[in-house]
Formats: sequence, structure tokens, C-alpha cells
Amino acid sequence: MARADGTGAGTRKKACCLVSEVLEEAGLDRAKARALRRQVLEGMILLCRWQLERMDDAPGPPRGQSRKARRVKLD
Repeated sequence: MARADGTGAGTRKKACCLVSEVLEEAGLDRAKARALRRQVLEGMILLCRWQLERMDDAPGPPRGQSRKARRVKLD
């Protein structure tokens, strides 16, 4: 028996169709979603490269010295 919202025993939708409908309602088509995913991945790559460059450029503290918190006096 079909429900009032159009779903029923014989009208089940596949998950991929539901995802497509949600993306369509949000204004994202397949090409736009792919371009957005590519942009995010390229940004992550850029961030990782930047972090690696920072690690190579900045020497760490000399061995045997630990970084301790400084005490700050407040008025």
C-alpha cells in the first residue's frame, strides 16, 4: 500500500538516486560536486606541502633542552 508521500512497497528508491536528489536540491550537479572535491583535495595537498617546507626550514630545539611554560605575572 502506498503512502501519501509517494513512498510505498513498490516505489523504493536506490541510495544513489536519493543522493542525487539531495545534491540536486542543494544546487549541486555532478560536475560541480567533482570540481569542488578537486578544489578541496588540491587545498589539502598545498597545506601538506607548506607544512613539510616549514618542518625542513625550522630547526628544532637542541637536544636535552625541553620547552617549558613561562610564568607570567598579572597585575
